[in-house]
Amino acid sequence: MRLLVLSVVFVAGSITSLSAQEPPYEMKLPADPPYYRVRYEGSTQAGELVYPVSFTIWIPPQVKTLRGVVVHQHGCGEGSCKSGQTGAFDLHWQALAKKHDCALLSPVYEQPEKADCQLWCDPRKGSDAAFQKSLKDLGGKSGHPELSTVPWALWGHSGGGHWAGGMTLLHPDRVAAAWLRSGVPPIAAVEGKPAPYEISDAACQVPIMCNLGTKEGVTDKESRFAVVWPGNEKFFLAVRAKGGLIGVSIDPLASHDCGNQRYLAMPWFDACLTARLSATQGDPLKPMSKNDAWIAPLNTGEAEIIAPVPAAIFSGAIEKSVWLPNESIAVAWTQYTKDSAVTDTTPPPAPTNLKVDGHVLTWSAEADLESGLANFIIERDGQVLARVPEQGKNPFGRPIFQNLSYSDTPTQPLAEFKYVDTKAEEGKVHQYRIIAVNTVGLMSK
Repeated sequence: MRLLVLSVVFVAGSITSLSAQEPPYEMKLPADPPYYRVRYEGSTQAGELVYPVSFTIWIPPQVKTLRGVVVHQHGCGEGSCKSGQTGAFDLHWQALAKKHDCALLSPVYEQPEKADCQLWCDPRKGSDAAFQKSLKDLGGKSGHPELSTVPWALWGHSGGGHWAGGMTLLHPDRVAAAWLRSGVPPIAAVEGKPAPYEISDAACQVPIMCNLGTKEGVTDKESRFAVVWPGNEKFFLAVRAKGGLIGVSIDPLASHDCGNQRYLAMPWFDACLTARLSATQGDPLKPMSKNDAWIAPLNTGEAEIIAPVPAAIFSGAIEKSVWLPNESIAVAWTQYTKDSAVTDTTPPPAPTNLKVDGHVLTWSAEADLESGLANFIIERDGQVLARVPEQGKNPFGRPIFQNLSYSDTPTQPLAEFKYVDTKAEEGKVHQYRIIAVNTVGLMSK
């Protein structure tokens, strides 16, 4: 017989009822090297994390010393929390991490559906300490003790944006860059809401991007998520007024889903990590170059977008301007805010390690940093045999090989590098070739 357990946690003098749950979340994906995982139970001690949480990390093979860790943080609600289970397995995010000798970390907070999200997405309520403990413990398990001290590149969706922004304001010296999709930390006192954060001078040196869908209160002010833009706007203006390196990118097609944001987020992180990570492990983060920055007027979808210009010649109101790290990101930002498309001229890496066992083909592949992976073309004896998959699935943006959830993570079961040739002739030796195709249709060698 299964027992139904109801936990009652005392937080700041109030009683919060956690919905009945059978812990832990079922983790279907094993964490065998180069993946590692730790899990911690929830605590009943004041100030500590009340929910169980697991952290799965991917370490790029052959990396000797890590230079940082990319964190992909899910949002609020049980569905979003469970979507985080695949975050570290995302080939596209792995490509970004690998380029910069970084690990890729995906937390999973085991929040029941109707429980209080603030008990984890506010890092001051124990998730900050749990996160930093995981880095130390995962460093021990993986043989990379430097994990506990390397810089962080933080991406967060919704409540995860609150968390990533909060961590940036709490630990600006550790954060290389932060991308906040549809969620920001509070910076003004509101009755019944979490205490506001301070915006320090150090935090203003961290590149931050506030990213949201236009249907989150920008042009559609009646939607369920219409409150998102007012909160983002307050946060953005407060940080920018102090000279913060912060931008706004509005997806013209999306709502609270993640849309095509990764095609701007990847090059943006790439630019920031290239500029900020030191070649020597243990050295402090480098400042962003003032000479490379481009600036655009803040646009909320009510007028034609004005193209960014070099920071040195921008003549508008700085406190209401969008900061961008360099010219190439300025071009990509302009494309993205117009139609969510971002141009890419680089083909994906060629697949490797093709093996044929009977009728079964398997191979290895890495994603294109700019445009990920859409599918693979299978050739037999010089003729196109099939595409894997025939049609990628993604209801929120470009079709993609691993499929995408609402929270920008691959769906389960994970797509495999595998094809079964059911029409191969018995006894005949066939020649096979695999070609990778990215999400803008460019093919590999």
